[in-house]
Amino acid sequence: MTVMPLVEVTLVEGRTPEQLRTLISRLTTAVVDSVGAPKENVRVVLREVPATHWAAGDVTIEERRGRQEPRERQEAQS
Repeated sequence: MTVMPLVEVTLVEGRTPEQLRTLISRLTTAVVDSVGAPKENVRVVLREVPATHWAAGDVTIEERRGRQEPRERQEAQS
């Protein structure tokens, strides 16, 4: 039996290429360790969406960010 897992992750845009690369590596390792799939068989797809296209409770992430106080926004970015 050939094991070829596919991991799909949807994220809000804004992470660096380095962060995305780290995520891919760690997801791949987690799949290899947890289900024993050969590393070369693990597929990872990252989908980035704009903050204006992701909502919960009829409020987009962009709208939520706009509601933060300036100090909270600075802390969230660091």
